[in-house]
Amino acid sequence: MLQPGTKAPAINLPDQNGQNHTLEEFKGKKVILYFYPKDNTPGCTKQACGFGQLYPSFQEKDAVVIGVSKDTVASHKRFEEKQSLPFLLLSDPELTAIKAYDVWKEKNMYGKKTMGVVRTTYLIDEEGVIKEAFEKVKAADNPRQMLELL
Repeated sequence: MLQPGTKAPAINLPDQNGQNHTLEEFKGKKVILYFYPKDNTPGCTKQACGFGQLYPSFQEKDAVVIGVSKDTVASHKRFEEKQSLPFLLLSDPELTAIKAYDVWKEKNMYGKKTMGVVRTTYLIDEEGVIKEAFEKVKAADNPRQMLELL
């Protein structure tokens, strides 16, 4: 996990509509950048819907929410439509940002070791510097936690 005070690594990834986005385009705004394991799974759905419900409050605080997973653009589109998500979901199947943000880790699932995304959320300030970093966040609590932090 990257530490607060670190310059946020650059991102250039497609969203759920296939349009590429960079962190640079959000300069001047706070960015909630959250990494999650997989679209349409119970924890990831809770987290995304929580961010979706609170999204107007994030906008009032001049902040954007961006979710990143290794799912495809098409998977993100289905997830966005099914859950009516109002924010960007970036597709990172090559693990470019996932590895740059140090969230690709060994996990232990039912005694079997596998590699995967550890649910992690970063708060990035208006200048592109990581202000806060939370690893192994609780999916249901994370959106409210981040809003209170703003």
